[in-house]
Amino acid sequence: MGLECIQFCGSPGGEVVQKTFVHPELAVDEVAVKVTHSGLCGTDLHYVTTDMVLGHEAIGVVHSVGSDVSSVKVGDRVGWGYPNWTCGKCEWCLRGEDNYCPNWKIYGMADLEQGSLSSLSVRKEQWLFKIPESMSSEDAAPLMCGGSTVWTPLVNHVKPYHRVGIVGIGGLGHLAIQFAAKMGVEVVVFSATESKRDEALRLGAKEFYTTKDVDDYSTLGVIKQIDRLMICTSSKLNLASFYPLLNPQAMIFPLTASDGELTVPYFATIRNGLSISGTVIATRFMQKKALEFAARNGVHVIAEKFPMTLDGVRAAMGRLKEGKMRYRAVLSWE
Repeated sequence: MGLECIQFCGSPGGEVVQKTFVHPELAVDEVAVKVTHSGLCGTDLHYVTTDMVLGHEAIGVVHSVGSDVSSVKVGDRVGWGYPNWTCGKCEWCLRGEDNYCPNWKIYGMADLEQGSLSSLSVRKEQWLFKIPESMSSEDAAPLMCGGSTVWTPLVNHVKPYHRVGIVGIGGLGHLAIQFAAKMGVEVVVFSATESKRDEALRLGAKEFYTTKDVDDYSTLGVIKQIDRLMICTSSKLNLASFYPLLNPQAMIFPLTASDGELTVPYFATIRNGLSISGTVIATRFMQKKALEFAARNGVHVIAEKFPMTLDGVRAAMGRLKEGKMRYRAVLSWE
């Protein structure tokens, strides 16, 4: 017998609608999860005009499992993010870089009836993660996408002696500051808003610079060059403005999903050996480690909370679209 659930979906007109859906019986490798919490991500706005279940930062409790499932059991608290399946056979999966599997099934492209803004979702076992007991579900939900987005470049490319610049204190930036600071690196924050200075320093930043109305960033007074620069704002930036602040062989990580073109100075890039590196969410191994690290080191999400109702989802989506969210949204059935 199938499992009936409530779902909150996008629609061609861009309005969130509520639907009822009956999941078919579980496949042998599938897990039915009763959703308790869901984060909201900027990517969800990209799909609000698509007829699909929205949301991909989920925390819930295992309701039932397929016959071959062995890594989780009924009653476990689990989370999931973007992917729901990877092939396990391609070059990238075999290298342990399953987040680049060309055959993966991900949010917005497959399993459109399986988003996290619902009362129940069916997921493949391989992309479910147990949540540490000491971590609240409100903290865990945004770590399934937003947290893993900033965690990946930090773990893969940052050394303890690096100075890490973080541009923007928002849904990604406030998590990047905490992860980087708790890794022991020197965190330098750039923001258009002077009002966020105290918060940035409280989260772990050592330096804070306001860029609003500044044409020449070399006049900001940055005391030492930057080794890694994480772009955590969705605002369109002129990356060339940051070039005077970068060390040779510095790396730049654009982390927000956006359209348009990315333009940088040609000669200054090659002369200084600068790298611009795309990055996606964490591998399964690194997602697990991100949760463990955050629980062990007290990484906390600053979030506005909304009820998992049609009015609650619409209100959260509207606030996110207007750019007024501080800094993530978490919806819950509780």
